[in-house]
Amino acid sequence: MTTERSDPTALALRLLARREYGRRELGDKLLRAGCDAGDVALALDALAAAGYQDDARYVEMLTRTRVRQGHGPLRLRQDLQRAGIEVGADPEIDWLQQAQAVCRKRFGNTPPADARDYARRARFLAGRGFTGETIRQVLGAGRERDFAAD
Repeated sequence: MTTERSDPTALALRLLARREYGRRELGDKLLRAGCDAGDVALALDALAAAGYQDDARYVEMLTRTRVRQGHGPLRLRQDLQRAGIEVGADPEIDWLQQAQAVCRKRFGNTPPADARDYARRARFLAGRGFTGETIRQVLGAGRERDFAAD
């Protein structure tokens, strides 16, 4: 009799019933659960062939989640690399509009009052994973130079 611990397919199906997983992430979980590496590889191949595990679907889910959480393209790329997914072309997302919405939600519609406020907003957006160019566009091109005279 095989227990769930020794049956990677059953354990993987239970995990996939809760949420999507990338192939490497799912494989790592199965190995940590004590499944044999050869059995894990076979189970992952079978699950992918049956359509239960799909890296493309995982990328779509992760992209939707990170955008909804207000993260930018750099954070998304980092999360995909961490999950072992080859990073291809950026998804069709208007990152400028996303950054503006995140900034507006956090700081309101007012422009930065001074250099310190500008820097604080820029750090916030950078921490969210937006590019420097996007941050400059959101905060107003040239505004950092305006504050340099202060």
